[in-house]
Amino acid sequence: MEYEEIIQAIQQAAGGVSREAAERAAQATLQTLAERLPRGEARHIQQELPAELKPWIYTETDAGALDIDEFLGRVAVREGTDVETALRHARAVFAALGRALSPEAVGHLAAALPQTYDPLVAEAEFRYLEIMPAGQFWDRVGERLGLGRAEARQVTEAVLETLAERIAAGQVEDLMAQLDPLLHPPLRRGMASATPGARRMSLEDFLRRVAMREGAGAEEAQDEAAQDQAAQDQAAQDQAALFGQVFQHAQAVFATLAEAVSRKEWFDIVVELPEDHRPLMPAGLA
Repeated sequence: MEYEEIIQAIQQAAGGVSREAAERAAQATLQTLAERLPRGEARHIQQELPAELKPWIYTETDAGALDIDEFLGRVAVREGTDVETALRHARAVFAALGRALSPEAVGHLAAALPQTYDPLVAEAEFRYLEIMPAGQFWDRVGERLGLGRAEARQVTEAVLETLAERIAAGQVEDLMAQLDPLLHPPLRRGMASATPGARRMSLEDFLRRVAMREGAGAEEAQDEAAQDQAAQDQAAQDQAALFGQVFQHAQAVFATLAEAVSRKEWFDIVVELPEDHRPLMPAGLA
């Protein structure tokens, strides 16, 4: 493909953006891709691209350990935009690469990137990968709880971070491959903070950690209980109300997660959770 054809393909795939925006997206994505790929792989791609694009994919260094969140962050900085827009543009650039490169080159590109890059790689491989946008995910959680997007996002991140503490790291990575990269940060935080003890957390422990991440005062209620009987009774009521609310939050996020990922992925998550977590699962999918 010629340069003009590639830019037009990016414009179309990105939803009709301007030529200038398509060129910025191509440059930002290819320059960042050059920082992520092994040097030999970047050069292999460079050989199949038109002269105008070659400088952007050129590199003299080997691959850096960029996860997809860092990748999109760098693309966003180079474009001067937000991460959500950078994701849309990067997917458009990968779609154009799928048309511009040989099947062999696309195969090498896919093999050089980790599974969490699947939202981008799928575009180059012409695979239909339906990913629920993060905004839609937060809105569905909000609709289930009667919350605005900002509050729903806070709830979602608290539950996802705690879930990532509870399930195996490999399962978290499989989950990220099916979720909008804007939902990845809490999963990465949970995976990074997981301990052997966290893997064995009970439902009560799970809800307590979610509550603390939401900023709720589960521990304060317990501290007040030591004052007198009346305070103890009130604290017990407060804690029960708090856990009831957090339970509903976790249910809403789990129900939305079940809608956002494949049925197989959902059941892979379910089997890692103990029996006492089943009440959190949507009916028919526990």
